[in-house]
Parts: sequence; structure tokens; C-alpha cells
Amino acid sequence: MRCRWLAGLCGMYLVFVAGNVQAQPKVPDSVTWQPGIEYTNPDDQHLQLNLASPKTGTGPFPTVLCIHGGGFRAGKRESYDALCIKLAERGFVAATVTYRLAPKYQFPAAVHDTKAAVRWLRANAAKYKINPDQIGVTGGSAGGHLAQFLAVTRNVPEFEGTGGNREQSSHVACVVNVYGPSDFTKSYGKSVDAHEVLPLWLGGNLETARTQHIRSSPLYWVTPNAAPTLCIHGTEDKYVAHEQAVWMVDKLKAATVAAELLTLEGAGHGFKGADAEKSEQALFAYFEKQLKK
Repeated sequence: MRCRWLAGLCGMYLVFVAGNVQAQPKVPDSVTWQPGIEYTNPDDQHLQLNLASPKTGTGPFPTVLCIHGGGFRAGKRESYDALCIKLAERGFVAATVTYRLAPKYQFPAAVHDTKAAVRWLRANAAKYKINPDQIGVTGGSAGGHLAQFLAVTRNVPEFEGTGGNREQSSHVACVVNVYGPSDFTKSYGKSVDAHEVLPLWLGGNLETARTQHIRSSPLYWVTPNAAPTLCIHGTEDKYVAHEQAVWMVDKLKAATVAAELLTLEGAGHGFKGADAEKSEQALFAYFEKQLKK
């Protein structure tokens, strides 16, 4: 009886472990894969990134920072492992990062972390064959917002945080924003989960925390210093309305910043099939154009 009980306990333990071990990505021979590198340590969180780079070539290589989504309260950097490897196959260094999540860590903690990640890439440019002048950024949903925020807040000290490598710049050369929101003040009623997500991240709803909704919206930080941008968005997105991308691109163009919008007719939030392929190919083409000058 005791043996059967121990066997059952061991079985449950193995299932638990298996379910919590991240699947390792398939890494081709042409790519060097270096996961679990600590890039900053706010509040003793030991935040890490996974790094993919071309195995051959002297560099320095253009670089892309990938920021996962998850409503600012969930998600893992591993969701972008496959994209990082594909970018490395195309001659880029690519990193995917963990950042602090709500509700424990509210805005602007995630912004501080992603800016620290850009600074880390520059500080370690020689070691990892990174071109510090050609660093782009991408992300989807909440990650798209954070990517866009990096692109519009160059030289804004309040968003740098207290992470490492403060002597380095956190500016980015360009951004591919995949269905990321631009104006949180207009998200309520247009998003199926804004009423749940935004109060957790911003410390209140639009009535009680309006200032934070404005401060955290990339649309309100656009200046001529913003980075060139490609927004990719579906017309049937129920989480982030397509109009959010239209507003972002229009505001950037009005500020004389190069901006493009790829609209995917009928696509929702989280591209699939042909839409996912079209989005990925547009991302590759944009980074080729912007970062391999």
C-alpha cells in the first residue's frame, strides 16, 4: 500500500515537473543560442533574456529586441524564442526578455525593464557582436505597446528607471508594433478585457487613474524624435481596436516620423495561418530595410 502511494506521489511529481519545464527551441546549426542571461535586477527579480545570434560572421550585427505580450500581467519571454532564432538565421542578433508584471509591479516598471534591456544590449555590444547603432524592437499586444513606448520616449529621463548600464542610451532605431494599444483613455468599451487589465497595471480605472492612462499611452509621447514605425493590426481585433494603430501612425506622420500601417482584413488578436505568415514576412522585410542600411 505504501509503495503504491509513493509511486503515485512520484508520478504526480513527474507530471508537475514536466508541465513546468519550458520546451527547448529547435536551434539550427547556423545559430548560437544563449538562454537565461541576466540583464538587470530590480527589486531582486534577476530578470533574464534569451539571445540568438548568427554562428558565422564577424559582425557587428543589427539587433532586434522582442517583448512578449500577456496584458501586462502574464506571458513569458520563451514565446518569442522561435522568432529570435529565425531572425538570427537572417543575420540579426535577437533577444527576448522577461519583465516585471502587474499587479505586483505596475506602470512604469515594465518600461524601466525594457529600457534596461536596450541599455544592456549596448553595454555588451562588443561581446555579442551587436551593432549598437542598429537596435530595433518588436512585440505583440502588451509587448507591442512596450515596444512602441520605447520608440517614442527617447531622452525622457523619468522612464529610464534605476537598472544597470545607465551610461548607455535606451533609444531604438525602429519598431514593429503588432496590435499594441496606443491610447488607453479610449480602450474602455472597445476592448473585451480593458476593464480588467488596465486597472491592474495602472492602479485604477479611467475615472480614478486618468493621469496614469495618459502617461502610459504612447500616442501622447510622439515627437519628431520618435523612431520609424511599422504597425501591424487586424480589423477584427476584439482586444485592441484597429483604430489604435491608425491613430498611432497618423500621429507619427504628423510629427514627420516615417510610419507605416499594415492592415490585415478580418484578422483578430493573435494572428493565425496566412495572417501570421504575412505579419512575420512584413516584420522581416521591415527590419531588413531599417537595420541593414
